[in-house]
Amino acid sequence: MSATHTLSWTEELVLGDARTDHTHQEFIALVNATTAAPLERKLAVYQELLAHTVEHFAQEERWMLACGIQPDFCHFGQHASVLQVMQEVERRALNGEMEYIGSMIEALVEWFPSHANSMDAGLVSYLQEKGYDTTTETFRDGAPAATQAAVPSCGHEPGQACA
Repeated sequence: MSATHTLSWTEELVLGDARTDHTHQEFIALVNATTAAPLERKLAVYQELLAHTVEHFAQEERWMLACGIQPDFCHFGQHASVLQVMQEVERRALNGEMEYIGSMIEALVEWFPSHANSMDAGLVSYLQEKGYDTTTETFRDGAPAATQAAVPSCGHEPGQACA
């Protein structure tokens, strides 16, 4: 396995939410499994990674919506962009262009740590502040009023797309 095509679970990636951390560990394992897979299995393993990533992102997006974060928030957009590229790589690999899988894995290895340590860390902090339990996907003290706390911002005005 190429070190540039693998991720390691490190203390820097621990966000302090058991469900998020477990999902991230699974993601890392599937990235590494895709890198290690022999050519004849690479597409199948990549498709497992893609399916996991679809659910991984949907899980975080359910949590954001439950806490009043609007779908135009940049975290949603980043998920959509990553999934769009991953799905295009799958389409191309199904047409025999397997080399794109390695390029996608390399991009995910570069992207994931900063995404986890910025957007996901912020999300975990926000969920904890709101009293949202990711295991049960419920609020500890009932859903907070919409005006209780500011919704996280990525710097754009409400209604405008993230830059």
